[in-house]
Amino acid sequence: MDIRPFRRRRTGVVRHLLLAAAFLACSSQLLLVDANSWWSLALTPIQRPEMYIIGAQPLCSQLSGLSQGQRKLCQLYQDHMIYIGDGAKTGIKECQYQFRQRRWNCSTVDNTSVFGRVMQIGSRETAFTYSISAAGVVNAISRACREGELSTCGCSRSARPRDLPRDWLWGGCGDNVHYGYRFAREFVDAREREKNYPRGSAEHARTLMNLQNNEAGRQAVYNLANVACKCHGVSGSCSLKTCWLQLADFRRVGEFLKEKYDSAAAMRIGRKGKLEQLDKRFNTPTPEDLVYIDTSPDYCLRNETTGSLGTLGRLCNKTSEGMDGCELMCCGRGYDQFKTYKHERCHCKFHWCCYVKCKRCTTLVDQFVCK
Repeated sequence: MDIRPFRRRRTGVVRHLLLAAAFLACSSQLLLVDANSWWSLALTPIQRPEMYIIGAQPLCSQLSGLSQGQRKLCQLYQDHMIYIGDGAKTGIKECQYQFRQRRWNCSTVDNTSVFGRVMQIGSRETAFTYSISAAGVVNAISRACREGELSTCGCSRSARPRDLPRDWLWGGCGDNVHYGYRFAREFVDAREREKNYPRGSAEHARTLMNLQNNEAGRQAVYNLANVACKCHGVSGSCSLKTCWLQLADFRRVGEFLKEKYDSAAAMRIGRKGKLEQLDKRFNTPTPEDLVYIDTSPDYCLRNETTGSLGTLGRLCNKTSEGMDGCELMCCGRGYDQFKTYKHERCHCKFHWCCYVKCKRCTTLVDQFVCK
């Protein structure tokens, strides 16, 4: 029996399978690259450029999650990268603090996409994450300038405030929030500006949303920076004051953006290829406001499609009627109770001079976790 045609068909099938496998591998790689984010710099140890030995792989080629434009900026400003990572880390920590009592608590799921598939939804939570991350970069770069850690910037050169009393000196070394704002805009927005989606498409709407929320985060740091002063004079008489520009505490930035999250505007892509409000009765969002284009999932159950981790095993407050209460946090599934020991400092006394001595107290407390 002649088996050559069978072999030929079998070879053809194998060839098609190999091509399909190669295509799927390429597709999965593209999806993986698209899922990468510069946020991963927060979870990746970054060495200073001067720490690299001759012949070692360049810093920027080792960092994952950078777009083409961000990689070019990395090559030009290598000493900035460690502070971009610090800014991203600060933003993530503040996000987790602000949402610690919510169903979605800003959990990180891996070192590549950081927050996982949930960021693919253009929700309020995504809006806050983009804004607080951009704010973190402005904060870190501005402070690094003041501390003399960067080669391209130094202390703030902002103009003297008009309402500052004449006999007060305007000087010192302030946080360079102007440079921090400009650099963060170039770096963080680079990924969005490289995208070339059709005008008016859903992908274009998401790009506009990201740019708006990035700007809101930068504006928050910039506008909340305030004047700080120090007294001079004999025995603290404060006969003379020196003042400078100082960043606000980042917790205040987080609280400000959390308020913007609560009042975020629902948007859609309009005929002119720009975002427009769903409800025209509300005021048009300013550059300081957060916007979103997708409804948030309820985050009650684990869902691989949306990236929701669910609330199974989360601690809840039995007596609270808010989002941290067991009824809302557990989505009506009920909760389990267990006892645990709580250790804390107690009976603290001040001793002259100058320290505080405390005892360590242990108490047995009830805790509740969602089923």
